[in-house]
Amino acid sequence: MSNFTSKPSNAWNLFTYFNFAVAALMMAGGIWSLEASFSAKGYYAMAALMLVYSTASITKAVRDQEENNRIYNKIEDAKTERLLAEVSA
Repeated sequence: MSNFTSKPSNAWNLFTYFNFAVAALMMAGGIWSLEASFSAKGYYAMAALMLVYSTASITKAVRDQEENNRIYNKIEDAKTERLLAEVSA
């Protein structure tokens, strides 16, 4: 089993932060220039913020589940190796 974990580069991190900033500015600009009442603009702004928050939450939940499965698999592999060692001894 390999313990290699890939680490994202600084360039990739900068790229993702830049993309998020551009998307947030575009969304804010679109809401600002929308020809609608102030309450409609507020509704769209709240919906956009909720979408960003829920995207971050689901990403964290998926990542946490993957890490949990990886740890569980390591424990199961160790139990199997111990059982095989006991049987072969």
